Amino acid sequence: MSGAPLKIAVVAGEVSGDLLGGDLIAALKRNYNGVVELVGVGGDALEAQGLRSLYDFSDLSVMGFTQVIARLPRLVARIRQTAAAIIAAKPDILIIVDSPDFTHRVARAVRKALPDVPIIDYVCPSVWAWKDYRAQEMLGYVDHVLAVLPFEPDVMRRLGGPATTYVGHRLVMDRGVIATRRQRALRALPGEDQQKTIMLLPGSRSSEISRLLPIFQQAVVELSRQNNAIRYVLPTVGPREQLVRDLVSNWQTKPEICVGQEAKWTAFAEADAALAASGTVLLELGLAGVPVVSTYSTDWIVKIIHKRIKTWTAALPNLIADYAVIPEQINETLRPGMLARWLERLSGDTLQRKAMLEGFDLVWQRMQTERPPGEQAAAVVLDVLANKKPGHF
Repeated sequence: MSGAPLKIAVVAGEVSGDLLGGDLIAALKRNYNGVVELVGVGGDALEAQGLRSLYDFSDLSVMGFTQVIARLPRLVARIRQTAAAIIAAKPDILIIVDSPDFTHRVARAVRKALPDVPIIDYVCPSVWAWKDYRAQEMLGYVDHVLAVLPFEPDVMRRLGGPATTYVGHRLVMDRGVIATRRQRALRALPGEDQQKTIMLLPGSRSSEISRLLPIFQQAVVELSRQNNAIRYVLPTVGPREQLVRDLVSNWQTKPEICVGQEAKWTAFAEADAALAASGTVLLELGLAGVPVVSTYSTDWIVKIIHKRIKTWTAALPNLIADYAVIPEQINETLRPGMLARWLERLSGDTLQRKAMLEGFDLVWQRMQTERPPGEQAAAVVLDVLANKKPGHF
């Protein structure tokens, strides 16, 4: 496609969204024969594509209801600032990336002021989990949704939401995932007289780590009663390293703490099984082929409103496979004895391990696309532009 300069407004509210946005813009530049100008909010990946972010987007990185409430006044001010800047720029298209509490409010304001500007939402909100009425509400301010999970287009059709296209997930193309998957395919389980490796993944948020690590400690104690020769490895991120070290300082059996992406993927390759906080890491583990038990300890507001949550599982591999591949221990059912027994079964040559790995293979198959996610997404964006502004493009 060729044409006049293309002005794109893009809003990403956190690092994962910035990476997706940067990948999409790079693909658009490869496929659009003209100058691409950017305005909006993002981080390193989008700035590498030429965006001058309106402000440091780390202001928007809040997780959980309690954090959103605490920072609501600042978020409202940022919503108004972002929407005003985009409206003044009069872009050809607005692309919002994930972070729906923030980006969707910006999109509504832009649609009200500039009704002819097409709006694309990259990453479908979890309408399949709760507040499914959002799907129909999105018809008022979103023209197309780029989904990163293969079941989401069917969900949006069923709920009467905007047109939705599955463009693929970045993890399927991730070099770490692919390399680890290959290494694990060649790896044999330890023999009875060899040391097993259990990986502990208590999450990346301070509150989550603080809630889960004491439970993980009890599970390690329980598992060590059955096998005291197990090696434990705990990958974490730099900003959380000291917290993790403080929390495990009194453990009798201390895990090996490793920091950084290279160390993380080494741990993924060596682990016989994992104990993990519920989240995207479950999909990483599934695609890499690491058997895992999922744990989830929610904050108090989620516990109060849990009846409004409609999904039957919080584990993405389970949703993609459409059956319970990964066992989940949540809140009151989060018992160290159960975790230890699952880890014992999953780290050995058992039917439970074989069944889980079979489920992971199904997940891998269902997530494949013809082209990389950025290229798939760029094709949809250009198609929407061609249909919305045929005279301009």
